[in-house]
Amino acid sequence: MTEAKLAIDIGGTFTDVVLEQNENRWTTKVLTTPSAPEEGVIAGIQDVLEKSGLQSSALTLLIHGTTLATNAIIERKGATTALVTTAGFRDVLEIGYESRYNQYDVMIEKAVPLVPRYLRLPVLERMDVHGQVLTAIDEASLEKHIPIIRDAGVESIAIGFLHAYANPTHEQRAAEILAAALPETSISISSEVCPEVREYERLTTTTANAYVRPLMEGYLARLETALNEMGFKCPVLLMTSGGGLTTLATAKRLPIRLVESGPAGGAILAQQIARQSGLDKVISFDMGGTTAKICVIDDFEPQKNREFEVDRQARFMKGSGLPMRIPVIEMVEIGAGGGSIARVDSMKRITVGPDSAGADPGPAAYGRGGEDATITDADLVLGKINPTTFAGGKVSLQATDAAAAIANNVGQALGLEDSIAAYGVCEIVDETMSNAARVHAVEQGKNASEHTLIAFGGAAPLHVGRIAEKLHIDRIIIPVNAGVGSAIGFLRAPVAYEVVRSRNMRLNAFDPNLANEIISAMVSEAEEVVNAGAGGRPIERRISAFMRYFGQGHEIVVPLPQRALLHDDRQILQASFDCEYEKLYQRSLPNAEVEILTWAVTVTTAEQKIEPLAALPPQAAAAPIEMRDVFDPVLQVKQAVPVYWRDDLSVGATLAGPAVIAEDETATLVPAAFGAMIAANGNIVIERKAV
Repeated sequence: MTEAKLAIDIGGTFTDVVLEQNENRWTTKVLTTPSAPEEGVIAGIQDVLEKSGLQSSALTLLIHGTTLATNAIIERKGATTALVTTAGFRDVLEIGYESRYNQYDVMIEKAVPLVPRYLRLPVLERMDVHGQVLTAIDEASLEKHIPIIRDAGVESIAIGFLHAYANPTHEQRAAEILAAALPETSISISSEVCPEVREYERLTTTTANAYVRPLMEGYLARLETALNEMGFKCPVLLMTSGGGLTTLATAKRLPIRLVESGPAGGAILAQQIARQSGLDKVISFDMGGTTAKICVIDDFEPQKNREFEVDRQARFMKGSGLPMRIPVIEMVEIGAGGGSIARVDSMKRITVGPDSAGADPGPAAYGRGGEDATITDADLVLGKINPTTFAGGKVSLQATDAAAAIANNVGQALGLEDSIAAYGVCEIVDETMSNAARVHAVEQGKNASEHTLIAFGGAAPLHVGRIAEKLHIDRIIIPVNAGVGSAIGFLRAPVAYEVVRSRNMRLNAFDPNLANEIISAMVSEAEEVVNAGAGGRPIERRISAFMRYFGQGHEIVVPLPQRALLHDDRQILQASFDCEYEKLYQRSLPNAEVEILTWAVTVTTAEQKIEPLAALPPQAAAAPIEMRDVFDPVLQVKQAVPVYWRDDLSVGATLAGPAVIAEDETATLVPAAFGAMIAANGNIVIERKAV
C-alpha cells in the first residue's frame, strides 16, 4: 500500500508542513497564527495538498509537533491552576533545592512557580517511602478547598502527594472527589504525570502539565475537528520531547511530554543523516524564526536525559528555571532566531534576543508594522536573502523597512552605516550560538571542532558557515528541504513511549517478584500507547534501571535483562552497574552497597534500516543563475557573489565559495574558505578548502 504521510511543526514564527508519498515530497512554510494555531496549520495543509494533487482521505498518517506548551509556560499564558498537596509541603515549589544558581548575585531572580501560594491547598494524608499508609486521607480537609477552587476560577488542578509514586491511592481518591464536585475542571495527578522520587521536580512537572493541559486539549480538539471536516481519516500522532511519537489521547492527557517536540524532530533528522553518511560525530544546528537549538550526536545517538529546565531566568545557568522530569533529547536552546530582536544597551553594546518579533508583527522587513531590528532584517541588509523568494514567496520582504529598522535601532546609536550595523548584529548572534555549541560540547567531554555541523531551519543555513569558522569545523551538511528540517524529522521518528516509576530496592535485598510486577505493569502501559499508533508494525522494548551507590544523590542508567528477572540476577545487575559506573568515572567501589531507585521501560517500533550513502566523484562546476551583492566582512563592502538555485544543481555538482545557494524555504551562504558539492542524497556538503 502507498503511504502518504504529513508532518506539521508549529514554531514561534513559522508553521512548517511536509507531505511525503514514496519518493515525492511537497513542503510549505506559513506564518504561525498565535491566537488560533490551527488556522496556520490548516492553511499549510491546504497548500501542500494543492501542490501534490492528493486528497486528504488519501493520507495514511499525520504527525504533529509544536512549541505551544513551552511558549505558554515561558509567557505565563496557561490556565489558572491550583495544587492540592500533602499538608506541610505547599511551599515545596518555592523552596526548590534550597540553593541559589548564582550564590554571589544578591539580586538573583528565581523562576516564579506556576501556582501562587493561595492556590496551593494542603490536605491531611501521608504515605511512607514504601507506599505504606501512615495517615489516611482526610476527605473533609480536601472538600473544604472546593469553594476556594470554584471562587478563584481555577481551570486546572494538579494533585501531588508525598511518595505517591509508591502508592497512588490517595491521589486517585482525591481526583475522584474533585472530579465529582468540579466536573469541568482538568485534573492531573503526579502518579501519572511523573511517578518518580524527588518531590520538587515531581510537583513542578505535574503543575506544568496541569498549567498547559486546558490550552493543549482545546487546541488539539479544535485541530482534530478541523481535520475531520477536511476529510482526514488517518491516525494522528504527536512528537514527544524524547524523540518518539505518541497518540493524540496521550498528548491531551500528558501535554508536558510535548514541550520540546519540535527540536526533538530536528535531532532525529540529524541522527538519520549521520547514520546514512557514516558520521559518528555531528552537531545538529536548528535555527528558526524564534530560537536556535544545538544537539551533540555521537556514535549515531543523540544524548537523552530525564530532566531539563523551562523558563530559565539566567541564560545557560542550570538551576535558574523550572525543572521538568520527562524523557527529553539533551540539547541547548537559546533565543536566537530570525525574529530575535537586536538593540544597543546602555553600555553601547549590540545585544540580540532572547525576545523575538515572532510572526505578528514579525521583523520590520515583513511590512506588518514591526519596527524592531531583527536578525532577518540584518540578513536582508547584508544581501544574504532574496526579498521576493523568502518563505517560498509567501512573505515579500521590504528592504527599505529592514534598513530603516537597523539604522534606527542599531546604526544611529553607534554611528555606523547600515551594512556595518547589520554585520555587527549577525556577528553577535553568530558568536552567541558558537559559544553555546562550544560550551554544550565541553560539558559532555567533547571537542566541537572534531564534529560535522548539520544545519536546518529557515535561518541556520545562512549562519552556519560563520559558526563553522568560529568553531574551526571543516564540514557542514545542509539537508534537502532544510528550511522545514524538524518536520521531516517527525517522519523519521519511531512510535515510542517511555514509562518510569520509582520503587526503591537494595541489591542485597533484591526481590525479583516485586521487580517483575512493577516492570510488567509498566510494559503494559507503554505497549498500550505504542500499539495504538504503531499500525501493526513490530515493536521492541528496552528495560533499564536508575541505580546508585547507597547514600549517593544521583543515579546512572543501567540496562537490565530483557526478560523476567530471577533471584540470581542480582549478580548480573551488580556487574552491569559496575560496568556503567566505570565508563563514567573510571572506577567502581567494590564494597559499597548498591540500590535501584527507579525502573524504566521504553517500548518502540523497530528502527528503519538506513542504507549507507554512495560516494560520488565530483562533476563539473555548477552554473549560477545570477550575481548578487553580499557584504564581505573582510573587505567591509558588498561584492558580487554567484547565486545558485538548489533545484538546478545535479548530484555531484561542485561550486566554490563565496556563494549563495537559494531554495524556497531558506538559503545557504558558502563562505569564501569553503567549497560545496551535492551528495548522492541531494544534501549539500560544504567542506573547507585545502590550504
